[in-house]
Amino acid sequence: MSEDFIVSTEHLQRTFGELVAVRDVSLSVKRGEIFGVLGPNGAGKSTTIRMLCGILDPTGGRGTVVGYDIATEAERIKERIGYMTQRFSLYEDLTVEENLRFYAGLYGLASKARRERVEKVLTRTGLILRRKQISGTLSGGWKQRVALACSTIHEPPLLFLDEPTAGVDPVSRREFWEEIHQLAGLGTTVLVTTHYMDEAERCHRLAFIFRGSVLDVGTPEQVIARRNLRVAELVLSDARAAAVALRNLPEVDEVAFYGHVLRIATLGGADPEALAARVAKERGLTVESSRPARATVEDAFVSMVRHDSRKEAA
Repeated sequence: MSEDFIVSTEHLQRTFGELVAVRDVSLSVKRGEIFGVLGPNGAGKSTTIRMLCGILDPTGGRGTVVGYDIATEAERIKERIGYMTQRFSLYEDLTVEENLRFYAGLYGLASKARRERVEKVLTRTGLILRRKQISGTLSGGWKQRVALACSTIHEPPLLFLDEPTAGVDPVSRREFWEEIHQLAGLGTTVLVTTHYMDEAERCHRLAFIFRGSVLDVGTPEQVIARRNLRVAELVLSDARAAAVALRNLPEVDEVAFYGHVLRIATLGGADPEALAARVAKERGLTVESSRPARATVEDAFVSMVRHDSRKEAA
């Protein structure tokens, strides 16, 4: 396993009795990158993260994190990573500063270094004016900021974020991602799980996980390109009738409504605007407007999941 990778796993598995939570996960995360693990709820993302953090033992496969074996050196891994979940893990009856001091002590920082690090983090994260505020009185966005500060107080080389923006408002989510990119710019590797597709496009590379297995790995652009999707957005005189007809065509991967706009994704390079125009002509409908659109990570992920589900059913 190359030293260029701070996380490396081969055929990782985890079962709970009869339940197979993680079936086959092979990942390699480069130092200094923001790596997204994307998938729906129940796909195995959180179980994978817990194995990488040394919280759960794998039942199959192998892996290393920050140079240590996840099966035999879990305690060494825990000392060298940061870990933040959607529940934030704050002590809500403590102030912001007290939480930071507690976590600094938990990670073994000496007294003098602890004070200096707390002051540094309070200033860098914009929490300086809230240092004496009881954490339980903070809004969700501010709690998230404090939790991130606590999980990085010891300046770990690797930070795990497990669904960190679940239940947080859009403005706070954007501010959070700005902070993530600042941390990455300072040299921290970030591995984040999410089911928000717009967040996935903010990562350097992605792994798509579905039913405990990896479907694809690459940059957002690579993942999208490999699906070979073409997308168009149209307004038609009877969008519902057009949608029914389009869904029956083998070239059409997805048809979805966005208000009055019909968004069509096609496979194999088929022209979605030409298909829609043909369907409209055959049914006496009018195409009021039509334009090509950019295929997104969400388009690619939905396409992969549907293809995998059809293959499994067959």
